[in-house]
Amino acid sequence: QVHLVESGGGLAQAGGSLSLSCTISGRTFSDHVMGWFRQAPRKAREFVAAISWSGWRTYYADFVKDRFTISKDNAKNKDTVYLQMNSVKPEDTAIYYCAAREDGKDADPQVMAFPKRVDYWGQGTQITVSS
Repeated sequence: QVHLVESGGGLAQAGGSLSLSCTISGRTFSDHVMGWFRQAPRKAREFVAAISWSGWRTYYADFVKDRFTISKDNAKNKDTVYLQMNSVKPEDTAIYYCAAREDGKDADPQVMAFPKRVDYWGQGTQITVSS
């Protein structure tokens, strides 16, 4: 069984920064695309960003481009993905979910841009941005 464990998040003022991390563990016999979705109250879960297992390919939702950065440090820990959130806005307030999809090492991370294409989910972590 595969597990995704998130850490980070919390509160920030508009214009500030937050960071998230997610570690995959368990019966991970495959490489994975890893990424993040978010869900605000009364809204559908939406894609935020994803990264290939190699770390070489990334894909972002338009609303986070130039503000959020997804990354991996495979030399340090290939099982962990990071999301650096800068210039956060009140509309970034949501529960952020780590996600993973079994795929090739250099698979196009855009393949995981829809919730139905996700194989594994984290438990979610709250991000709240005040104005």
